[in-house]
Amino acid sequence: MNPSSGSSVDLVATGDPTPVRYLNRDLAWLEFNHRVLQLARDPATPLLEQVRFLTIFSNNLDEFFMKRVGGLKRRIDAGAGALAGESDGPLALLTKIRERVQLLLADQAEFYGGPITEGLRSSGIQVLRWKELKEEERSEAEAWYQQNIFPILTPLAVDPGHRFPFISNMSVSLGVQLSRPGDPDQLFARVKVPEVPSRMYRLSTGDRYIPIREIIAHNLEDLFPGMRIIKVLPFRVTRNADVENENEDAEDLLVQIQQQLRERRFAKVVRLEVPSGADPQMVRVLCEELNLESDDVYHSKGLFDFSVLDEIADIDRPELRYPRWEPLVPKGLSGEESDLFSAIRAGDFLVHHPYESFDATVEEFIKQAAADPKVLCIKQTLYRTSGDSPFIPNLIRAAESGKQVAVLVELRARFDEARNIEWARKLEDAGVHVAYGVVGLKTHTKTSLVIRQESDGIRSYAHIGTGNYNSKTARLYEDVGLFTDDPGLTSDLISLFNYMTGRSRQRDYEKLLVAPVAMKRRFLELIEREVLLHSEERPGRIIAKMNQLEDRSMTDALYEAARAGVQVDLIVRGFCCLRPGVPGLSENIRVCSIVGRFLEHSRIYWFSAGADDPVDGDYFIGSADWMYRNLHARVEAITPVEGRRQRQRLWETLQILLNDQVQRWNMLPDGSFVKHTPDPGLPADDPSLLGTHQLLMQRALEGGLGSSSEPPA
Repeated sequence: MNPSSGSSVDLVATGDPTPVRYLNRDLAWLEFNHRVLQLARDPATPLLEQVRFLTIFSNNLDEFFMKRVGGLKRRIDAGAGALAGESDGPLALLTKIRERVQLLLADQAEFYGGPITEGLRSSGIQVLRWKELKEEERSEAEAWYQQNIFPILTPLAVDPGHRFPFISNMSVSLGVQLSRPGDPDQLFARVKVPEVPSRMYRLSTGDRYIPIREIIAHNLEDLFPGMRIIKVLPFRVTRNADVENENEDAEDLLVQIQQQLRERRFAKVVRLEVPSGADPQMVRVLCEELNLESDDVYHSKGLFDFSVLDEIADIDRPELRYPRWEPLVPKGLSGEESDLFSAIRAGDFLVHHPYESFDATVEEFIKQAAADPKVLCIKQTLYRTSGDSPFIPNLIRAAESGKQVAVLVELRARFDEARNIEWARKLEDAGVHVAYGVVGLKTHTKTSLVIRQESDGIRSYAHIGTGNYNSKTARLYEDVGLFTDDPGLTSDLISLFNYMTGRSRQRDYEKLLVAPVAMKRRFLELIEREVLLHSEERPGRIIAKMNQLEDRSMTDALYEAARAGVQVDLIVRGFCCLRPGVPGLSENIRVCSIVGRFLEHSRIYWFSAGADDPVDGDYFIGSADWMYRNLHARVEAITPVEGRRQRQRLWETLQILLNDQVQRWNMLPDGSFVKHTPDPGLPADDPSLLGTHQLLMQRALEGGLGSSSEPPA
């Protein structure tokens, strides 16, 4: 990807924001998804994990079209021009997006149709077309279809007496062109491929699979008896999900979110996917009915709907997958009668998931609090949680036992709204105090607070993390969390919960960095302090790990620090709108991205603060990326990490990421990324050659990072 860029002279000729200072976030995001796709072709990635990354790439792209392309379409309809600081208006940007997406889809089809399909076949696994089935396999598939699929199919004709049917978002359909015998007029009908639990049929002849769509397409005679089937066109539509209401009233938020979900269901179609070589006339009919232009149509080679491959990725073949990893229970918490409150009283401690168990630490924290008769109150934020979340029954149990329980449920967590509404109602029915957040702001902070009556008075305990309270993703996402009873932090959390659930106007916090009230200002001060403290004897340095970087004030501050001589290292998993390595602007900024087995999700910020020993610098972890929305439009919390042992862990983790020789991608000034080539002088047993995730798993098995990984005894 090569976004438009100017010369280094252009980049520093003016202090005013210009397009060349910042990369476009949508094109930068596509560059991130390209890195995900590369994991599917990496020979070091086990075969079924390669298949999984193909589906992750597709799922990412689906969400991109729903959120970002949908938003661009809305801006075009509203007649909006280019955003401030960018040269491309929404129409020009859509053209660039289309060009990039088409290249990525071609790569995906090539990877799947070549090395991955060959690898599956050599391992005895096949995804077949109807024409590839043996005669007895066709008979088997037809018998299964008649019993399990045919009864739930509903063919819908399109003619003067039947309007074009509603096509639901992300559903796969078959467009059928047919005619009556002896009648030259061609008719059109639509058959929706049902959303049954399995979208693949596994044949009895082994690991041989065929998409249900294929079986339906070749057995349509029973749906249209007496008709002549001329052509069949599989297709899928994507609808705009960017339909948020900007004028929210907290009193009616639940009703508004429900209305938003209804609006999203019927929102404008923004993409039509069809197989390569699709009949032009049928595509034209669909475009007319769905109000689409030709540029909204994407022709997919090969499989067409890659999401069906999830079932292939789930096949129980351990030799074709990453070696199983079971998160470890920190040593100080490994006993059946382990007491988290005693462990926290002995001193703050960090947990690092998925290397360390989420179940035995974060889940156990709320479980023990719910069962402990000394606990008076539990407060927690829920942004995204799993379908079988253990937090909900434990919070309900706590409320039913007479404890005061307050939960902030963020109803506006995109694509999780329906689930969060369900949780909110269950909690309210149990007597839990449920709040839906601050007017005009999403609540994204990851915090829990437990108030306990002890012999020497009331004591508060807290967990402040970087990831959602989601038991499933905690095994796949990398996150860190801090357990503490520090009075300064817990007092701040009490004030923060009052801000989120009540009408508090709290703006000053002793230790926490809270958005939108003061976090950005504090980060800018920390960057400026590095400039002021920078000298040849003690050079300034910043290391920041996050998911995305887009906020322009933060970007400009980093540019200024770099020009003053401060070394800036950024570890950004997703998109980054800052340009590194530009002469006269950002030579001292390096950006890398780590992608692999686990999704790098933690936010860790380090400032050298003029210290001789990096462990004595300032460390922060929390929920916020350096994006405008996180710093201005969400409630976020970042906590300092003050214990030396915990700082040592964070420092060593950052060094592992920055020195990774296997999973690291380095960002170029034009926004593209290149895979790091291992340094030739490294010995074969150098730990960095294992890659971040493998090395951290190994360190966890050996006892962890820093001087000790377990909570204090």
